[in-house]
Amino acid sequence: MFVDRVEIFVKGGDGGDGCMSFRREKFVPRGGPDGGDGGSGGSVIIRASDDANSLAGLSFKRHWHADRGEGGQGKKCTGKSAHDMIITVPVGTIIKDRAEGFVIRDLSGDGDEVVIARGGKGGRGNTHFATATNRAPRQWEEGQPGEERWISLELKVIADVGLIGLPNAGKSTLLSRLTHATPEIADYPFTTKYPNLGICLLEGERSCVIADIPGLIEGAHAGVGLGHEFLRHVERTKLLVHLVDCSPIDESDPIENYKTIRSELAQYSPALVEKPEILVLSKIDVADPAAVRKKFAKMLGQPVLAISAVAGKGLKELRLAIKEGLDKLIREQAPPAPEVIPPHRRELPSEE
Repeated sequence: MFVDRVEIFVKGGDGGDGCMSFRREKFVPRGGPDGGDGGSGGSVIIRASDDANSLAGLSFKRHWHADRGEGGQGKKCTGKSAHDMIITVPVGTIIKDRAEGFVIRDLSGDGDEVVIARGGKGGRGNTHFATATNRAPRQWEEGQPGEERWISLELKVIADVGLIGLPNAGKSTLLSRLTHATPEIADYPFTTKYPNLGICLLEGERSCVIADIPGLIEGAHAGVGLGHEFLRHVERTKLLVHLVDCSPIDESDPIENYKTIRSELAQYSPALVEKPEILVLSKIDVADPAAVRKKFAKMLGQPVLAISAVAGKGLKELRLAIKEGLDKLIREQAPPAPEVIPPHRRELPSEE
């Protein structure tokens, strides 16, 4: 089961109480206080891991409590501190405070972690309260309570390439041909109920992660269909591959279908339409894409690919286009090389 949004309650462990004790040994009159301190409570830590791919494990348990520290003992023995509780989440999880709504941490890398609820400090034993005038103190401290809060966990899938398009455009079939992923494939819309990920091998022993975003429809940004649940996953992708059925079963206009998806992206977040996009006409094994391809090329002013995922046509060209698109992004994001000044142009330091 794929779950990408949960709310949980976390609480750090309470600190152990301090001990009130006095030294009682033969031949040691008036031994004085020897109560030890309490141990610290465990903290709740949320850690991102590539081994996790969903928040489903957290949806069945709403309350997470770390253990409390042990109380202090006589002979100035400090109580044992509790172990931290570690909650593992997928990479790309955003942690928000449920009450205020602000982002606490964006766990975007493997191993990223945050202490979400600190454990309480252990209380002091009566040893700390001894003074010259109070040689037999009976004061001791209770352990401090651990932090507690309700938080929201929201997963945004991190992928290099996102497959977008109307339902039944062939995204799941294409993902299964480019990667080893096995998404559900059928001849009816909304087959995909959650994003599927796969690793695509490119030329030069390179690879990239491709995400199949569930079908978007008109009005998705306002909550229509399934798209509103997964539009946020598009934000994490670097490159978009927009699939357009060149001959839809409902006889709709492919160009209008393309504009529908672009409009939904823009209304959800203007930054999405600024992402690099590769337009791909799908299902060319059942229709001639020449006329549609020419219209798109004229409208966009860029080359348009045509593929058949079922027959395997055009997949090599698509892999090459994906590689070139990702390489271009890497070049654009790379810092400029420092200017190298030849030795004969370097200025000598002034004698002053």
